[in-house]
Amino acid sequence: MTTAAATKDTVNKDDAKRFANLIGPMVPAEDREVREKLITARVGMLLRASFFGNLATRLKLVNADEWCATAATDGRNFYYNARFINMLKPKEIEFLFGHEILHCVYDHFGRRGSRDPQLWNIANDYCVNGDLKKHRVGEFITSVPCLYDSKFEGKSSEEIYDILYENAEKISIDDLLDRVLDEHMDDGEGGEGSKDGDGKGRPKLSQEEREKIKDEIKEAMLSAAQTCDAGNLPAGVKRLIQSLTEPKMNWRELLRMQLESTIKSDYTWLRSSRKGWHVDAVMPGMKTTDAIDIAIAIDLSGSISDTQGRDFLAEVQAIMESFDSYRIHVMCFDTDIYNPQQFDSENLEDITDYELKGGGGTDFECIFNYLKAQDIEPRKLVVFTDGYPFGSWGDENYCDTLWIIHGNKAPDPPFGVWAAYGDQA
Repeated sequence: MTTAAATKDTVNKDDAKRFANLIGPMVPAEDREVREKLITARVGMLLRASFFGNLATRLKLVNADEWCATAATDGRNFYYNARFINMLKPKEIEFLFGHEILHCVYDHFGRRGSRDPQLWNIANDYCVNGDLKKHRVGEFITSVPCLYDSKFEGKSSEEIYDILYENAEKISIDDLLDRVLDEHMDDGEGGEGSKDGDGKGRPKLSQEEREKIKDEIKEAMLSAAQTCDAGNLPAGVKRLIQSLTEPKMNWRELLRMQLESTIKSDYTWLRSSRKGWHVDAVMPGMKTTDAIDIAIAIDLSGSISDTQGRDFLAEVQAIMESFDSYRIHVMCFDTDIYNPQQFDSENLEDITDYELKGGGGTDFECIFNYLKAQDIEPRKLVVFTDGYPFGSWGDENYCDTLWIIHGNKAPDPPFGVWAAYGDQA
């Protein structure tokens, strides 16, 4: 595997260098002609792809000949190089608008984290170009190099990035950079430039302003979605809209409800609940007719911290203390299972000392393979994960599954129920 440092040494090319000769003073006559092309393209999108057309028309057209070699957006403005736009066919301009819009909708500017910036930009372009081509938004750009690979269709930028990172030694990063379509303006960029998006310098936005723009994009996205058939939207967009419009349940509440639903129970004064101890109150505990038999799998592939893992286990412990009889199979995983242990009413307090192990990729299938090999068939499997598996999500027919997901902002588990990890999610 290529290390991050090695990848950064390889990926050292500016994604706009191939069009650097296009940068220069604005030519008014040329700009007027190009603005007509851009306006015409947006009208065409309103007629043929209304979701994208509505979002395109809210972007202010800003000539950026003096600093931008291709095109870019900050979520409010569509920055363009007039000479670059003149290289494209009319419907390719529609595709370019769609390209910038999906960067905004998918929040590619704010999701990079510690990933290599240029490899992340490549992954973003594969992601949005695949969505646009599949849903026939404009015409796929062939007048200039453009990234596309059918194997990446339907995948998130994070998934594509992981694949590219794993195969960095086998691919030509420079060749891929030559096909990045636009200039990406994520949170890692800034410096000298215009603060008000007037096109006279690269825009510079504060973090507060970026958050405002994100909220504006969400509102515009929901409004635009009402004007179109949901069947014509990319799956990633549909998931985002669903997450914004459907009621969300706190993960702790969902976890408690899911675990309590596995058994028939009633209150009893023979077993007191520990919940009232801190206020010197005696409260009834739960009398169960069956033992709770659950499995807990904690994803330690990288994005789940030790603190979060222990917070999750503490919540499980608090729930279990209300019941008489239970059996909890706890394990960590990445691409294999680590430190499997069993807890019950006799040793539940030891769960606070459980050692979290792991650190590789994410393979949900290893969980189900382990359970089957050990002849464990829990009434509920709870998986605490970042939601980015390398392969499938596992065996949906083996047992009921609850996913507690941290990191993936638009997860789409193909089975089971899920909640986002966080105070308000």
